[in-house]
Amino acid sequence: MIHQIREDLAPYKATLVAVSKTKPEDQIMALYNEGQRVFGENRVQELVGKYESLPKDIEWHLIGHLQKNKVKYIAPFVSMIHSIESLELAQVIDAQAAKHDRVIDILIQLKIAEEETKFGMDHEECFDIIEACQGLENIRVRGLMGMATFTDDQAQVQQEFRSLKSLFEECQSMEMKDASSFDQLSMGMSGDYKLALECGSTMVRIGSLLFGAR
Repeated sequence: MIHQIREDLAPYKATLVAVSKTKPEDQIMALYNEGQRVFGENRVQELVGKYESLPKDIEWHLIGHLQKNKVKYIAPFVSMIHSIESLELAQVIDAQAAKHDRVIDILIQLKIAEEETKFGMDHEECFDIIEACQGLENIRVRGLMGMATFTDDQAQVQQEFRSLKSLFEECQSMEMKDASSFDQLSMGMSGDYKLALECGSTMVRIGSLLFGAR
């Protein structure tokens, strides 16, 4: 399946994040041996355990809700954090990254779905946090992340993706210290990644298609 997904992503030059949460290390290694290097985890404890025992050239992304008191455990090695939903969390990541003399890439998580269960901030908060992050030396705001409503209504999903793409373009016109590196739009999962690519996604998070249903 990974070869088919890569073919789908190739015309868009999009990045595949293989969502390996709850999956055993042998399944991760099977994808690793197919050349996959970017993996996404939801839970800090599981991420730390896998980082310690798996090859060190894996690029680990934290894609789930992140509590401020757990940032210190992943700050030494995490490549990107997709789920920034407050300035306070960004400040904690910045402080922990500084302790390890690192710059950690982050994505601002936007609430685009109608479901109450989804995390994320609204449009105005997004502009404010990007502006506030300009003063932080040890994080780099790389772009936005959002999850569409879990529905069979493709028109609704498309509309949500397009609204996020529109906001992404608005953000790109802001004055930023690393403006050229604000280039990642993480949207699209196993059920809707093709539509997300058509709507401008640069990074898709795929789990069940690669590893099978949980």
